[in-house]
Amino acid sequence: MKIGEAARSSGVSPRSLRFYEEEGLIVPGRCSNGYRDYCRSTITRVQVIRSLLESGLPVRLIKDVLPRLVDAPDASAELLRTEFLDEVQSYRDRLAARIAVLGSQQSALDAFLLEARRTARST
Repeated sequence: MKIGEAARSSGVSPRSLRFYEEEGLIVPGRCSNGYRDYCRSTITRVQVIRSLLESGLPVRLIKDVLPRLVDAPDASAELLRTEFLDEVQSYRDRLAARIAVLGSQQSALDAFLLEARRTARST
C-alpha cells in the first residue's frame, strides 16, 4: 500500500512513517516508480513503534532493541525480551528520579510563591 493508505491503516501521519524510515525503524519496499510500498507486517511494526513511543520510550531505545526482538531466533528471543524489559525498567527508573527532582523543585517554588504573596499582602 502507498504511504497515504499506510498512514490511515496504522494511525500515524505520512510524516511519521518517513521519520520511522529515516531512523531505521521500518524499511518499506519501493515500487518501480520509487514510491514507498508498505506491507501488512510493516504496518504492524509501525503500530508497535507508535505504542512504544506513546509509552514514553525514546526512539534510541526502540531503534536499538526492536530489530533484535523481531529478527531474533526463538532460542534467544526470551533473553532479548528480558534485556528489553531491563532497559525499559532502567529508563522508567531514570524518569522517576527526574520526576522526583521536578516535584521537589515545584514544592520549593510553591513555598517561595506562598511566602512572596504573604509578604506582599502585609506591606
